[in-house]
Amino acid sequence: MAIDPVCKMTVEEKTAKWKSEFQGKTYYFCAPGCKKTFDKDPQKYLGPGTPERKGGECCR
Repeated sequence: MAIDPVCKMTVEEKTAKWKSEFQGKTYYFCAPGCKKTFDKDPQKYLGPGTPERKGGECCR
């Protein structure tokens, strides 16, 4: 299982419909809204200081 970097929900890599490549790594998303949010500013959701989110409007 992967963790959606935007909302922190778990995502099954094998069945994930939404994914992005960034710096040679694949990231998986629970919904198109999370992918779109991540694609705008990937660095915001990676590493220390990552915003804490748990599902919500981004997941639509």
